[in-house]
Amino acid sequence: MTSKIYSLSVIVITKNEADRITCCLESVKNIADEIIILDSGSTDDTVAICKQYTEHVYCTDWPGFGKQKQRALDKATCDWVLSIDADEALDKTMQKELSTLLSLSSIKHVAYKLPWGVTIHGKTLKYGRSARAVLRLFKREGATFSLDEVHEKVIPAGENIGTLKGILLHFTHRDFKHGLDKSAKYAWLGSQKYYRKGKKSHGLFIALLRSMWVFFHIYVLRLGMLDGSIGFLVAMRYAHGNFNKYAGLWLLENNRNENI
Repeated sequence: MTSKIYSLSVIVITKNEADRITCCLESVKNIADEIIILDSGSTDDTVAICKQYTEHVYCTDWPGFGKQKQRALDKATCDWVLSIDADEALDKTMQKELSTLLSLSSIKHVAYKLPWGVTIHGKTLKYGRSARAVLRLFKREGATFSLDEVHEKVIPAGENIGTLKGILLHFTHRDFKHGLDKSAKYAWLGSQKYYRKGKKSHGLFIALLRSMWVFFHIYVLRLGMLDGSIGFLVAMRYAHGNFNKYAGLWLLENNRNENI
């Protein structure tokens, strides 16, 4: 492997990921100079598995996605940081790209997006929600995470952002039930996030229209239809989750005995 000039911290947050964390850590172990893991109460073998890859494993409470990732970032010490989820892994092309990048004498960007490859029900999707790249690699100095409960964002130290080659594989759902549970959880977290920020639902009919737009955007405009039946299933799930998010916000606005 090419000799690196810049060092890399890999940060991961976990809870009960024993069935998936090995794939994640195997994909970064030869690139990372340090791996930092924050676990929020796993009851399976997640922590034991993580300790096979790094001594930097910390058991914490759960303050929300943004705050937890910021905690992990605060522990990082290297020049660059890769934030990767426990259900994700770098493919071989991206591993090589990242290694090459860190070996350059000068890196012109302050952050990089990684093309996403959602892998669900045995199929890696190429269109729909997978037809985008997510910002996960960034220069540590000056970078932060937004402190949102869910769908947190990296805030890099500048706007000069590039894109790596390869795929960030995302094994998003273990099975259909897990997908339903995850969608419901994220929808409710999104409702609370929007309520806290003062965003308005504009009623249930608008929530329905929003969900219809999400389906059209993913399945038609982003060509999710080319991913076949799984592409249709994913577009429907995102549409349903979007409706639930705004329906939950509407209930919070109207004080319908919802606890936040």
